[in-house]
Amino acid sequence: MTQIAEAVIKIQNLSREYQVGEEKVYALREVNLTIPHGDYVSIMGPSGSGKSTLLYLLGCMDRPTSGQYWLDGMDVTDFSETILSAIRRNKIGFIFQSFHLINRLDAAGNVEIPLMFAGVPRSERKERVVAALERVGLADRRLHRPMQLSGGERQRVAIARAIVMNPKILLADEPTGNLDLRTGQEILKLMETMHEQGLTLILITHDPAIGQRARHLITLRDGQVVGDRLSA
Repeated sequence: MTQIAEAVIKIQNLSREYQVGEEKVYALREVNLTIPHGDYVSIMGPSGSGKSTLLYLLGCMDRPTSGQYWLDGMDVTDFSETILSAIRRNKIGFIFQSFHLINRLDAAGNVEIPLMFAGVPRSERKERVVAALERVGLADRRLHRPMQLSGGERQRVAIARAIVMNPKILLADEPTGNLDLRTGQEILKLMETMHEQGLTLILITHDPAIGQRARHLITLRDGQVVGDRLSA
C-alpha cells in the first residue's frame, strides 16, 4: 500500500470521463491538488466546471477514470467498494444543499443513522447524538422532525449528522444554496468554527463571496484547475 504523510488529500493527474453515446465527455482533466491537514478550501467555478464531480471523487463516492488519489496517506484509487464505504463512514462528513434528511425521523434519529451503520452500541449512540446536536445548537429540537424545522435548523441537523462519527474531513456542496443570506452566514460560521477546532473543511460553491472566505482557493473551468492559491 503506497503511503504519503504530508497531506490529508493529494490527487495526481486525476481524470473522470463519461461515455455519452459514441462520444467521451471529460468532467475532469488531469487535475492535481494537495490539501494539507486542517486546511480550509473553497472549490469554485461556474456550473459544469467539474466541482460536483471532484467532490464525489474526493468523497470516495465515485472513481476516477485515470490518475491517483491519496487520502490520509493511503492510495485509495483502487480500493474495493467495501473499504471505500468504511472510509466514507469514518473519515469524511458530507453536507449537501438539499439536506437529505429522512422526514419520518426526528432530528436525533437522522443524526443517529451513521452510528447505526457503524455498529456503535445504542447507549453510546444516544450520548454522541446529543453531543453532536449540542455542537450545532439544536439539543432542544432533537425530537422535532424535518418538516417542523426551519431551513437553517435542517442544515444544522445535517451538519450534526456529518460530524457525529468525528470525521477528519468535512465536504460541503453548496451548503447555503437553499438558505436566506442571514441563515447562510450562520451556517458558514458554524462550519468555520468546526474547522478552527481541527476539521479539514472543503467547500464547493459558485459564489465568489463565499469562496473568498477560505484560506485555500481552487478554481475549476471546463474540468481543469485554472487557479490554486492561498488567500492574502
